[in-house]
Amino acid sequence: MIVLANLLIVLATVAAMEVIAWYSHKYVMHGFGWGWHRSHHEPRTGMFEKNDLYAVVFAALAILLIAWGTAGAWPAQWIGAGMTAYGFLYFLAHDGLVHQRWPLRYVPRKGYLKRLYQAHRMHHAVDGREGCVSFGFLYAPKLDALKAELRRLHGGPLRRHRASTDQPDAH
Repeated sequence: MIVLANLLIVLATVAAMEVIAWYSHKYVMHGFGWGWHRSHHEPRTGMFEKNDLYAVVFAALAILLIAWGTAGAWPAQWIGAGMTAYGFLYFLAHDGLVHQRWPLRYVPRKGYLKRLYQAHRMHHAVDGREGCVSFGFLYAPKLDALKAELRRLHGGPLRRHRASTDQPDAH
């Protein structure tokens, strides 16, 4: 029974992290934390960008929770494990699939991954931090709704825009 409880805590934490990530992305990264996040909305010149410091902060928090939990503060280690699982999924979907920061060059043509890919590309369709849409990393709203929101925010269609990597436009 305890194994099931631990698994449920990990899964609930993964789900909660998408909500936390959405809120953090919209109000922290596009707010007072723009100093770090700006690098993610500009062409990357090396392997890393200043925005990667957010991953370091979340990873440090997960490590602390795992250490605290293994020292006896149940269920902290399972919350930390859920944060780690979310970070891995983020790395695969956001850094790998959308921004192609690792060698696999795959552009999805249908289904959930295509929607996720296109939603995040729409997030980068705006210069700067104002007027962006789609702040989640593993959940993507319907593309028609995002397009309508972009038109509402910007008074008409937007120009095609490259994402923050030096990859060609793939909208």
